[in-house]
Amino acid sequence: MRRIGLAVILALSLTLVPVTTDAQQAANVPRIGFLGLASAATYGKQMEALRAGLRDQGYVEGKNVVIEYRWAEGKYDRLPDLAGELVRLKVDVLVTHGTPGALAAKRATTTVPIVVATSADAVASGIVKSLARPDGNVTGLTFFVPEVNAKRVEILHEAFPSVNRMAVVVNPDNPAMGPITQAMQLTARSVKIALQQFPVRRPSEFDGAFSAMTRSRLEAVVITEEPMFQGNAGVLAALATQKRLPSAGFKEFAEAGGLFGYGADILELFGRSAYFVARILKGAKPGDLPVEQPTKFELVINLKTAEALGLTVPQSVLVRADQVIQ
Repeated sequence: MRRIGLAVILALSLTLVPVTTDAQQAANVPRIGFLGLASAATYGKQMEALRAGLRDQGYVEGKNVVIEYRWAEGKYDRLPDLAGELVRLKVDVLVTHGTPGALAAKRATTTVPIVVATSADAVASGIVKSLARPDGNVTGLTFFVPEVNAKRVEILHEAFPSVNRMAVVVNPDNPAMGPITQAMQLTARSVKIALQQFPVRRPSEFDGAFSAMTRSRLEAVVITEEPMFQGNAGVLAALATQKRLPSAGFKEFAEAGGLFGYGADILELFGRSAYFVARILKGAKPGDLPVEQPTKFELVINLKTAEALGLTVPQSVLVRADQVIQ
């Protein structure tokens, strides 16, 4: 009987060891929370850029890191609740993007490290105290979005000097819009262009905004830097072409069919955010990691769209392009 008892105990111990080890390993796998402003369907490229960046840092989703996703679907009033959900899941680091996402995450926790993939002037927006020493629990990437959007007004004016009535698509739910539109208005006034704002809070409002531009006899349109707009770049580019409006927006906007694109490479920024995540998972404090800014801004010109609109882009503008789509 003693031999049988020992055999049973040994068999049970051999059976239980792998289970205990697996449970310990699962408990040790870091968890990343991702707070998205748009939807998984429209932010596929950005997410792949983030995952690729994590792989470069040695973290593979589903293998040695878990990512919990929460998407606001363009409804920014949902961000506080979604950020709270991720905090309650006890994620090791929370990744988000855009000024609304960064502010919602910051309000949700003062202890969970936060990495912001993109934001509009993180200091002016109150996301961090300074770029060199962000302090607190937030770090990541930022750039001067107001100046970039003002530059888009300049590009349209240089390409088509006869244009004097321009539309700008904005999302009033994004707190970054105030400084953006102020910078654009200053530039527009300096070149004697009348700038009219068209507020859009949901993708379902795109059609109505562009129809209103046509009724107002506007001659061109600028698409501002905004997560919901970035996630629907192709839709906005198609509407601008359909309404026969020369357009300027972020870099990916031109790649999706807009006429001009100017700005930082958003996919590159999402990929770079993985560096901050990796440093934090290895023990670094967010407040000790300086906020980074992109140093390269690219001009993309879509000549296929110019041809569809019956427009000729001046050589003086073409020669400045970093990428020409033909």
